[in-house]
Amino acid sequence: MSKLRVQSFSVSLDGFGAGPAQDLEHPLGVNGPELMEWFFHTRLWQTLQGGEGGETGTDNAMVVRGFAGIGAWILGRNMFGPVRGPWPDDQWKGWWGEEPPYHTPVFVLTHHARSPLVMKGGTTFHFVTEGIHAALAQARAAAGGRDVRIGGGVDTVRQFLRERLIDELHLAVRPILLGSGEALFQGLDWRALGYTCVDTIAGERATHVFLQKQT
Repeated sequence: MSKLRVQSFSVSLDGFGAGPAQDLEHPLGVNGPELMEWFFHTRLWQTLQGGEGGETGTDNAMVVRGFAGIGAWILGRNMFGPVRGPWPDDQWKGWWGEEPPYHTPVFVLTHHARSPLVMKGGTTFHFVTEGIHAALAQARAAAGGRDVRIGGGVDTVRQFLRERLIDELHLAVRPILLGSGEALFQGLDWRALGYTCVDTIAGERATHVFLQKQT
């Protein structure tokens, strides 16, 4: 069976995976972009933006590793966009322009139904109203034997963790303190849930921590 993976998920030293007050102007929350500084310098990030250059060191290798073998994605609604409540219309198509970086089916968790959204480059957003188990079943069916990646946000990762559905996690720990925001670790007993740290790798701007669910 394919694995459910969290890859390249940035977290601060004080445990926050996003800053406070997320909105259209601050999609990662106030000060949230500091979490992603390690990613923004990589060659893969530059390539995804249609540019050239970028660094090719350890951080870049970790990002490349995170995209390998992925056949479908799962996103929380906040990761898709800032729109709350019932969809007012179909104008909002995500943060990424006409060609999102996923190039696979993407399953967005929401309480409000919406028709699938077909984008350039092979990305189709499917909006799932039946919860995390339904989203995972649909994503696995669409992945065709490849792995499924959770793209966030924090609450979505925590929901899947509480149910012990995630097989592997790669956390990119940034040497910053956000002070407040979306807390990844709060109230979760990771040891009791069966997760253990299997590797740490020092990158240029983040320490990469790998955790696995023990059988």
